[in-house]
Amino acid sequence: MLGQLGHVMVGMADSIMIGHLGTIPLAASSFANNIFAIPLVFGMGMAYGMTPPIAMADGEGKPEKAGNYLKHGLVVNMSTAVLIFLLVLAFSSFSHLLGQETQVLEMSYSYLYIITSSIFFFMLFLTFKQFAEGLSDTRFAMIASIGANLINILLNYLLIYGHWGLPELGLDGAGYATLISRGIMALVMVIYVLKNERFRNHLKDWITTKWHRSYFKKLLDLGIPGGLQYVFEISAFALAAIFAGQISATALAAHQVAISLAALSYMAASGLGAAATVRVGNQLGKKDFVNLKQAARSCFVLALVFMAFCGLFYFLGRDYFPLMYTEDVEVIKIASSLLVIAVVFQLSDGLQVAVLGALRGLSDVKIPTIITFFSYWIIGIGGAYGMGIYLEWGPQGIWYGLASGLTVSAILLYWRFHWKVERLARLR
Repeated sequence: MLGQLGHVMVGMADSIMIGHLGTIPLAASSFANNIFAIPLVFGMGMAYGMTPPIAMADGEGKPEKAGNYLKHGLVVNMSTAVLIFLLVLAFSSFSHLLGQETQVLEMSYSYLYIITSSIFFFMLFLTFKQFAEGLSDTRFAMIASIGANLINILLNYLLIYGHWGLPELGLDGAGYATLISRGIMALVMVIYVLKNERFRNHLKDWITTKWHRSYFKKLLDLGIPGGLQYVFEISAFALAAIFAGQISATALAAHQVAISLAALSYMAASGLGAAATVRVGNQLGKKDFVNLKQAARSCFVLALVFMAFCGLFYFLGRDYFPLMYTEDVEVIKIASSLLVIAVVFQLSDGLQVAVLGALRGLSDVKIPTIITFFSYWIIGIGGAYGMGIYLEWGPQGIWYGLASGLTVSAILLYWRFHWKVERLARLR
């Protein structure tokens, strides 16, 4: 959970420190980060496709098979990084068509290019992280992620505001801080995996082993649908940000404040989803369906309890948390009202990400992808536009729509998991 939390803490630290530059820089960072977030989470989903087969190989007692998946996964993930980089550069040429304020657009361009460059380091980190996590080693990835965030915060302080004799780069300084910290994070993760005695048997001949089309196919069969699942959810929130920006820069800034807080609890809960993937994959490899169901349901209960606590925390601090980001009274007022709505969908958001992880452990990704598309885009985005823009309920209406989509997703995915496990148990 702490390792997953580290991914979003970069954006949160940036938002807090950029927010003190003013509403326009905060809105610009929100716009750029929401554009980058969509291909970024697709890359994360692609990398997460490594975990189930590695966990199953571990359960089967075949270490060389796990090492071979690392070799193939490295090629798949770095190729994905190249595609993401080119895609964002191409899309940025059309970003002026999204109805944002001119000042916001002009300030976002260079920042977007800088953070997009960090995708190569991020995908390299994820490749070795998912290998380690598939073998139930999550501690070092957590340490690397937290350490990178501390470096990011320090570099933000130096490069945004120009301290210690360094240039005052403003918003671009936050981008360079992200780029450098992710580079360091990737380097230490690679060194840890390659030098660790625990993985010696897994990596004994991983460089010289032959390439197998079946390994690429397995990774793509799991990674592409998994990536699309994340895309459908994150793009729903990114489109919600665009809707908010069409209302005003103030509404967009408030959305960014509230969503960066909600993303904290979501990413922490996704750590339980990652745990469900590993534990379910292990038990599936052993054909132990009793412990498989117990492991999955334990993660579901933990996710619900954790998100209930987070919802209460946000509700009690709704008037105080926005003050960390900005002094703009209107932004604070809107963000506070959005945090109240966030309380409603915390439970749904936590449950659905935990169930998605468990389904990924079963290598069941195609039907869940259809479910996420329907829930996030048809229900979530449709509701967000209908209530927020068409009915003119403002940013609050946008968030009501998002909450509806997450609730539908949680219900349908839980039903799918229950059906899938019972079917596998009968066919054993």
